[in-house]
Amino acid sequence: MVEDDLQTALFIAKGLKQERFAVDYSLDGEDGLHFALTEPYDVAVIDIMLPKLDGLALIDEMRRQGVRIPVIILSAKSSVDDRIKGLQAGGDDYLVKPFAFSELLARVHALIRRATRAEEPMTLSVSDLKMDMIRRKVFRKDREIDLQPKEFALLEYLMRNTGRIVSKTMISEHVWDYNFDPRTTVVESRICRLRDKIDRPFGNDLIHTIRGVGYVLEERN
Repeated sequence: MVEDDLQTALFIAKGLKQERFAVDYSLDGEDGLHFALTEPYDVAVIDIMLPKLDGLALIDEMRRQGVRIPVIILSAKSSVDDRIKGLQAGGDDYLVKPFAFSELLARVHALIRRATRAEEPMTLSVSDLKMDMIRRKVFRKDREIDLQPKEFALLEYLMRNTGRIVSKTMISEHVWDYNFDPRTTVVESRICRLRDKIDRPFGNDLIHTIRGVGYVLEERN
């Protein structure tokens, strides 16, 4: 990652590390170019406005020297012309500041899948809970469970993060796509409704509360 604002760089690096990524970051373009030319990264996240060497020049030089790391451009500039310039310089994606971390994370995963040609799973499963991504249906012990769209999206997010604790903020950003308001109880109420449908009728809870942290979906003995 190349980002000259230290607070932003630390915020992004912390979030990516919590998602089990190894992260190197630089605060200027010249140092960032050195990283890009010497290490085999999966994805580069590059700001445009950088000291010593701006982001577009950095990406252009990377491409000129044969570095094919997928690049997400970060910028406060949101016009169509700015996006075109970024993509023409060799960027693979363009994210306008300010942004939700969950969106950046989703784009990082998308670029990695594209680069490795990894296919999206057609089904998700945890224990006897199964989600059919094509038909948008959920089953537990072969019994179909009727979920509302937001409940389906919430369960999908939990299942894609099986065994990983997700906070209320992460859930809110991913499922509702707005900045989390700590005064609302929407996440707790939806989790409760989801438990009523996929846990309580079956006598074996899969959704667990990690008090003061968030929630995790996993099978426990």
